[in-house]
Amino acid sequence: MSSSSPSSEVLESPLLAEHEALDAHFTDFAGWRMPLKYDSDLTEHHAVRSAAGLFDLSHMGEIAVEGPDAPALLDHALVGRLSSVSVGRAKYSLMCSPEGGVIDDLVVYRLGDTRYLVVANAANSRRVLHEMNSRAAHFDSVTVTDESPATALIAVQGPASREIVQSLVPVDRSGDVTDLKYYAAGPARVAGVEVLLARTGYTGEDGFELYVPNDHAVELWRALLAKTTELSGRPAGLACRDTLRLEAGMALYGHELSEETNPFEAGLDKVVRLEKDFVGRDALAKLAEGEVRRRLVGLRGDGRRAARAGYRVLDGSGSADIGIVTSGALSPTLGHPIALAYVDIESCEPGTQVNVGIRGRHEAFIVAPSPFYRRS
Repeated sequence: MSSSSPSSEVLESPLLAEHEALDAHFTDFAGWRMPLKYDSDLTEHHAVRSAAGLFDLSHMGEIAVEGPDAPALLDHALVGRLSSVSVGRAKYSLMCSPEGGVIDDLVVYRLGDTRYLVVANAANSRRVLHEMNSRAAHFDSVTVTDESPATALIAVQGPASREIVQSLVPVDRSGDVTDLKYYAAGPARVAGVEVLLARTGYTGEDGFELYVPNDHAVELWRALLAKTTELSGRPAGLACRDTLRLEAGMALYGHELSEETNPFEAGLDKVVRLEKDFVGRDALAKLAEGEVRRRLVGLRGDGRRAARAGYRVLDGSGSADIGIVTSGALSPTLGHPIALAYVDIESCEPGTQVNVGIRGRHEAFIVAPSPFYRRS
């Protein structure tokens, strides 16, 4: 089953007209017409690090799983133990194939004893929905519902994000924001609109995600945008979101994760709970017993030439091919090249000197701890 939308179908955010009014530059992402940037992706990147950025993430998939068997289904469908997540909290997890490859990485919110919200990547949302329904066939008391068509998702990321959201919450409900912990979610009233307010993020900064019915997306966006710009923030597109998450060492599906990668080589060992039964468990148990042949590592360069996805990684002498770059950029925050790459297990120790083939030349890099950036 294809994970992307048919080429003839262009999906549009309920905020499309708002982006057009801001003269956004658009890109086709997983079949969606989404803002790539509004002015400068570097300016937007720095705004998120210094103040705040406002993102439209309505292309993400939202799948409700509810009923008495919902905890058991998610324990079976995903690699983590979702039945142990407390109500109001969230958990990062993976959906794997029977062979142990990663179908998607997900954030799962437990909204009630028997109700969860599974948030999937845009390119994989149809596949995740299909797999969830297929895996639910073994359970009697559970329903799986695609809430994506009726749901918009707006994110505020950056040091000023809490002040922005807090300013739009009634005084008698200020706890909706102040009491919300990292990787948690709950109902809130923001700018007069009832939303599901979450605090997870994908930029390395503090931030909030607001899940809102499509009919109220525009009024919420406008209120958030007004306060964001008042506090020196700005609307931000997918281009800066990519460099932000790379600095924070966060994996992107289709780059660091795919059905050709497994959780162990991606450094996601702690996400997998082999003590329970789930789809892909047997394959992953065998992989855990064997030797991991490659690892996902960070790379840091001292020059100005960025290593991009698909570039080959060579050993320190430049004579042996030892891996491949999955994501790379000249870091706007740090001022030097950074990358994520899969390299042979013998070359994954921090401090190891390597080379990256960049347009016919070997550029020196060093294996470095990731994340590259941590907020103070």
